[in-house]
Parts: sequence; structure tokens; C-alpha cells
Amino acid sequence: MASPVLSIAWVTPPPTNSKTTVKNFSISSPSPLSRSLLKVCVKNGSIKCKALGDSSTVYQGVYGPWTVDSSDVREVILYRSGLVTAAASFVAAASTAFVPSNSLLREIVEQNLDLLYMFGAGGLGLSLFLIHIYVTEIKRTLQAFWALGVLGSLATYVNLAQPAGDNLVQYVIHNPTAVWFVGPMFAALTGLVFKEGLCYGKLEAGLLTFIIPIILLGHMSGLMDDGVKLTLLGSWMALFTIFAGRKFTQPIKDDIGDKSVFMFNALAEEERKALVEKLEQQKYN
Repeated sequence: MASPVLSIAWVTPPPTNSKTTVKNFSISSPSPLSRSLLKVCVKNGSIKCKALGDSSTVYQGVYGPWTVDSSDVREVILYRSGLVTAAASFVAAASTAFVPSNSLLREIVEQNLDLLYMFGAGGLGLSLFLIHIYVTEIKRTLQAFWALGVLGSLATYVNLAQPAGDNLVQYVIHNPTAVWFVGPMFAALTGLVFKEGLCYGKLEAGLLTFIIPIILLGHMSGLMDDGVKLTLLGSWMALFTIFAGRKFTQPIKDDIGDKSVFMFNALAEEERKALVEKLEQQKYN
């Protein structure tokens, strides 16, 4: 999670007269929410990322050392808070399947299902906006699925659920084919938990990667028994809660990843090639 403006010093190896040529330029960061200024130096084939005036722990990256600054911390907290919002909203909405039909709590939740769905979608969208994935195309794909899910949800609510006198969630429950319209949002969620499970070896995230599509496909196809649905739904609720809660037990640096990679990706093509050449020279020297 880097800063929007980077000051980069490119230092060429000294020629025979031991003089050093320095070229300054600016680039835009891949993260628009960062506010602080970073000092990034490309020297002797490595990138060094450091917040101005920051003296935090230095981590060794693929392209050089880097540090965590206050904007990184803020973005990681927002990323995790988005997951908590999505999980809390989902658990609250799904709890109606386990609460007695004559319960006051169920009545209150059912009256606010659309609001819970909106908060959950917003929390997931925030996390997908801030998530750190080295391959930009994968991140954009997850964001595109989320956007399709939002548009599909809105279209289903306006054109189908509202005329039928249902809220969106109840309409999808009563009309399984509507999963086609809201499904892309859950595909984005599945991609997010898959990434978390793959990167950090989180068992709950790995299980969610299978449970989410299984229950949605089972509901849409009509081939899944209601008892199995409830079992999987309860598992989804429990695992999602554990997943979101355990995110706050991880070090901040985990959700940043290797910051030097993002700095490298933000460089112009010419600078990347030159840096790779320098790294190759260092490797064989």
C-alpha cells in the first residue's frame, strides 16, 4: 500500500571518474488512498521504499528493502474493516434461517435485509479496492465481478423483487434463478478468500472457497436439500466470522505484501528494464 506520489532517485554506477549521475522523476502509485510521501531510491539494482521521517522496521523485498508507513497501516485497517463489515452483515442476514419465525429479532432483521445487503456489498467493495494482489489483472477481475454483482443486484431489486413485494434477499431465496444476477458478487468474495487462503494458509478461507460456490450452485440448480443448505449456510457464517476476526491477528505487513514489487510495477518500462539488468549484474558478480 504505497503513496500517490513517489520521489525516485535513479543512481547510475559511477564511471571511471567516480562521479555519480542522479536523475529525479515522479510516478503515480497503484494505491489512490495513500496520502504520505515516500522516498524511493533505485540504487545499485534495488529499490528502497521509506516514508519520509519514518524509522520503522525495514523488510527485505525482491527489489530491495521497504518499510511500513502510516498510510499503509490505515489502508490495511480499512481493508480488514471492510471484511468485518461484510461478514457481520452476512451473518446478521443469514441468522434469519435459524431464528424462530415468530421471533421479534427475526422480524427486525427481515425488515432490514436490503440495508444489510447494501452494507455487506459496500464492505466487500472497499476490501476489493484496497486488496494487494501482485497481478493487477486478477485484482481488476475481482473488482469487475463485484461491480457486475452490484448492477445485477440493483436490477433484480428494481425490476423483480420490488414489483413482487419482496426484498432482494427473500426474492433470491424464493427464486433460485436470480442467483445468476447476484452471483458475480459472491464470485468476487470467493476469489478474495481463495487469495487469503493461498497466501496465508488460512483453513477457514480455504473452506469458504468451496462452500460459497457449492451452496449457491446447489440453491440455483434446485438439487440441494434444504437440510444440506442450512448446514452449509451455518458453516459459512461460522467460517466467515472466524476469517474476518482473525485478520486482525495478522501483522500489518502481511496485507501489504512485498512493497518493493509494487514500487517496481509503478516504474516506467525503461526503468524496469534497467533495474532488472542491474539486479542480474549483481546476481552474477
